[in-house]
Amino acid sequence: MTTMMTLVAAPNAPILVVDDDPKIVTLVRTYLERERYPVVTAADGKSALRAIEEHQPRLVVLDLMLPELDGLSVIRRARALGETPILVLSARGSTGDRILGLSEGADDYLPKPFSPAELVVRVRTILRRTERPVIEALHADEQLVSGDLVVDPRRHEVYLAGRQIALSALELRLLVALLDADGRALTRDQLLDAIHGTGEGDVLDRAIDVYVKRLREKLDDDPAEPRFVATVRGVGYRAAGPVERRARVR
Repeated sequence: MTTMMTLVAAPNAPILVVDDDPKIVTLVRTYLERERYPVVTAADGKSALRAIEEHQPRLVVLDLMLPELDGLSVIRRARALGETPILVLSARGSTGDRILGLSEGADDYLPKPFSPAELVVRVRTILRRTERPVIEALHADEQLVSGDLVVDPRRHEVYLAGRQIALSALELRLLVALLDADGRALTRDQLLDAIHGTGEGDVLDRAIDVYVKRLREKLDDDPAEPRFVATVRGVGYRAAGPVERRARVR
């Protein structure tokens, strides 16, 4: 069965704020609405999932410690529904908690207590990178081909052995950056710049390892015998095999 990529939410879709603390919800909603973002809210995990299905939000601001269904479970189920960007906002702010949240599929992680102004900046940054064109540098009619992997950046489409693979915008930018490097190894900083844009927020140094892990899982790529993404010890990552640039079949 063909897996279709999730479409980006409409620009006028609301931001969903999920927290069981009414004061936090009111604070976040107030600051987001000052920036003219429409906002809907939920107070528990099950309501959050219903709101995601009903409203198809542009972004979810999500607490982890929720009644009914915890935030990590919400992230897992939300990822099964699509690629809505998720910003975790949680009192569980250790490095381990942040890495766990990112590994489950969150796009960013802001520990409590937090600055509302910083929250707004992070929301704006996530929306900018997930809703902008994925790769501007490639020619409009060009595909990248590595073995049985075919990537069409312009159409935001990825095929593996003829089967369409659903990648988030972030994962697609990461894959294109690797394939477009002509076999060169890219550092983690270079890859973070490619997928987030230079200076866009405080990203964990090792966050790129989480993103690569998720990408490998979706491509069925074994790190021990990689076909697409190879680890370069002490440096970062590179494309595992030769890459061909091919004119798109119309």
